[in-house]
Amino acid sequence: MTAVTSPVRPSAPRTLDRCRELVRPRLREAVERLHPWMAEMAAYSFGWCEVGGAPAAAPGGKGVRQALAVLGAEAAGAGGHAGVPAAVAVELVHAFSLLHDDIMDGDATRRRRPAVWQAYGTGPAVLAGDALFALAVDTLAAAPEGPGAVRLLSSALADLVRGQADDLLFATRPWTGPDRVTPREYRTMAEGKTGALLGCALALGATLGGAPRDTVDALDRAGRHLGVAFQLVDDVLGIWGDPAVTGKPVGGDLREGKKTFPVLAALGSPAARRLPALLGSCEHARAAALIETAGGRTEALAEARTHTAAARRLLGTARLAPGPAEELTRLLDHLAGRAL
Repeated sequence: MTAVTSPVRPSAPRTLDRCRELVRPRLREAVERLHPWMAEMAAYSFGWCEVGGAPAAAPGGKGVRQALAVLGAEAAGAGGHAGVPAAVAVELVHAFSLLHDDIMDGDATRRRRPAVWQAYGTGPAVLAGDALFALAVDTLAAAPEGPGAVRLLSSALADLVRGQADDLLFATRPWTGPDRVTPREYRTMAEGKTGALLGCALALGATLGGAPRDTVDALDRAGRHLGVAFQLVDDVLGIWGDPAVTGKPVGGDLREGKKTFPVLAALGSPAARRLPALLGSCEHARAAALIETAGGRTEALAEARTHTAAARRLLGTARLAPGPAEELTRLLDHLAGRAL
């Protein structure tokens, strides 16, 4: 009697690798269509070259958004190739947003290398970001379902810009008092700044894969919940993460005075009476300890679990192909579970 073996279920890292391998050639082809100087800055941002164009193998991003686009197409019952134009477009938009974010935030490094604006100058980096955005729109417009896909991307970008604007304005508001940033405002900001593009990646892949509108909408909402969970976990890692893993200094977000969810949650506790004074000092280790004592870390992780569960429910009720749906769920749990 022949033994029946269960199919191998790919792990989340293997899913990310598979999708990157599928998308990379088309992403490189797209970047090569840019002005040579813009193409070099784009290639540098992806870790493909050094300043001046010499080949490099620097650390790149995880490829989360491109994987979501590919899996969105596969979940709709199409082949992964159907989602590649969406994957290229969202990866280009993500790169564009990072170039501009680093300038706005004054971040001098990205993935352990000088940020593009540090390596090439602020003006060139802004221009390179603009070129990546234009290339993303052009890539989608040439795809099947192009007009509808471009509208989806445009809507997500509007939400991303609103979220980024809120995040910048948060820095000007006090820690306490009637004008303080509330956890509810934070959730809205995170959905726009981080969730909009994750939801768009899934929705675009599903659209190019021929999914019905209700499935596209469910995937968009699932990605937005994932984005909030992802941002919450990033906030926790920004205070208590291991620098060897995160690539960020311990307590970096506290040094920069960012209005992150653990801090906002802790400020609502009577145990955090001394926290505002610590946030305005250089005693970041004491501030981190008090945030944890006041429940900020616990509340942030609980909130992340809530959004992860909401995303899982949406995936469970949508009409998706079983194999890709399982891969999506595994990837979701992997991304949101980095600190859970």
